[in-house]
Amino acid sequence: MQLLEAVVLGVVQGLTEFLPISSTAHLRVVPELFHWADPGVAYSAVIQLGSVVAVIAYFFRDLLNLAFGSVKAIGQRNWTDHNLQLSLSVVIGTIPICVLGLLFKSVLEDNGGPARSLTVIGCAAIAMGLLLLVAELKGKRERGMDKLGIKDGILVGLGQALALIPGCSRSGSTMTVAMLLNMKREDAAHYSFLLGIPAITLSGLLELYELSKHGMSNDSMGTLAVGLVTSLVVSYLSIHWLLKYLRSHSTWVFVVYRLIFGAVTIGLGLM
Repeated sequence: MQLLEAVVLGVVQGLTEFLPISSTAHLRVVPELFHWADPGVAYSAVIQLGSVVAVIAYFFRDLLNLAFGSVKAIGQRNWTDHNLQLSLSVVIGTIPICVLGLLFKSVLEDNGGPARSLTVIGCAAIAMGLLLLVAELKGKRERGMDKLGIKDGILVGLGQALALIPGCSRSGSTMTVAMLLNMKREDAAHYSFLLGIPAITLSGLLELYELSKHGMSNDSMGTLAVGLVTSLVVSYLSIHWLLKYLRSHSTWVFVVYRLIFGAVTIGLGLM
């Protein structure tokens, strides 16, 4: 991989990880448009670690309060404490994608397999776009982060597992389910960011271990580092923009984009 490719893919990762439009799909389609080689699932998962660092940095104080608040609640046996409930919902919500990801790891990582097919990615993008449209129309947007419980974690976690299908989008599927549970748009995005931290971290570290086990040249490590840093910076800016945007705007722009992107991707696959 050339340096320019690493920078471009890092930007793509940063822009699309937290917007509900699927980073995995874009990391597959953009190289296709530029006639570059498919970077593969492993590379895509590893540069997502840059996005994880960005979300941890952005919500660092919130995460500290959440951690200390949960520990205090456990010490006081206050099982209904908001911080503890939120922490448990994140932990429980991470289980489905981890279990299913390990079960179908070989299928998902087959770069020439159906899971990486442009047609499948395009269909998934359209399907999730339509579900996001339903959430936008039907969601009441009356619940905030303070109303979240373990049941919500289970349901949104099952939605997150859909992101194993390239094109569905982890943030898109989690935001969609959260909005169907009547969460406000900004709070749905905020919860999606928190829920993604364990899953993306575990996936990225596992793939990084696999890559290092098979050996990496200095050039490969260099381009990987460039992709990581680029995705970190762009992800941080994307988080800030999305939260600000959702305070006063709907998700219609993402619905329309997903439908167009899905149609174009299917067209590329058929060609």
